[in-house]
Amino acid sequence: MREQDAYLSEAVIGGSGNGCKLGQTFPAPEMPDASHIDQSVELAGVRLKNPVVAASGTFGFGREYGEFFDLSELGGICCKGLTLSPREGNPPPRIAETPLGMLNSVGLQNPGVDAFIRDELPFLRQHDVTIIANISGNTPEEYGVMCEKLSEAGVDLIEVNISCPNVKAGGLAYGTRPDLAAEVTREAKRHAAVPVMVKLSPNVTDITEIARAAADGGADVLSLINTLRGMRIDVNTRRPILKMNTGGLSGPAVLPVAVRMVWEVSRAVSLPILGMGGVSTGEDAAQLMLAGASAVAVGTALFADPFAPLKVRDGLAGIAARQGLSAVRELSGGVRPW
Repeated sequence: MREQDAYLSEAVIGGSGNGCKLGQTFPAPEMPDASHIDQSVELAGVRLKNPVVAASGTFGFGREYGEFFDLSELGGICCKGLTLSPREGNPPPRIAETPLGMLNSVGLQNPGVDAFIRDELPFLRQHDVTIIANISGNTPEEYGVMCEKLSEAGVDLIEVNISCPNVKAGGLAYGTRPDLAAEVTREAKRHAAVPVMVKLSPNVTDITEIARAAADGGADVLSLINTLRGMRIDVNTRRPILKMNTGGLSGPAVLPVAVRMVWEVSRAVSLPILGMGGVSTGEDAAQLMLAGASAVAVGTALFADPFAPLKVRDGLAGIAARQGLSAVRELSGGVRPW
């Protein structure tokens, strides 16, 4: 673990709809003595130096957050979602605060997979951190092409977002039907030379059905949960707050749902799980790991505190130390149901 001087002394942020007052100060995390705790974990044979990953869509490609701390401090970076061609995303307003979280309908704004490989991946490779590319496609064939490109470029894992509409199935999201989830997973696996992680949507009746389908399709890892569909309405204008009417709900409000779904999926399949959804403290992360996750991702918390992933990492190590464990991974699956 790096010394305190690896961080800026503090971060001053605020405004821009992130729930913080202008000029609000967030001190850099204090570094507890957890040198005896092994923080390393594995996802399908890929080693992470610690179990904390920056979640896709909240960390960009790491450049902005790299101004606050060394990106090598993270266990992994799951890059902003990529599509085969560049996308401008949805019209604003596309982010709105909610109690204990936020709604977003950004619409996968990104430069496209080729631009990522050319312009962003070399920067990320300067850091000692696991690189996870997140991809979305309109057809299984698009997923296959991206998996091939990204594997050749040398990313460590590929996260397949199956919450996207399948053009061939009349706009149904891959993640809502087991047969579609299995189809896109098989196509990704056929073209990927690195482990494939399938990201599950919580907007289903039974998430274990989708998890089993992804496992049957050859998934190496599962990540969950993606955002929950939500909506806010301005009572004065009577219009939805977001231009696209609805959006994905994330933040602390969804943590109990995430913990429940990780627990259910961990009992349904034997794949490693990257747990996410409302993580902002070490205790939040520990709940997901106890429920069955091997690692955790921090997302929405980054909008309020850029140091959130490091605080989660150190909080996990502190919990492991207090419980007399020698490694953070010993928390995984440790829940004792009544």
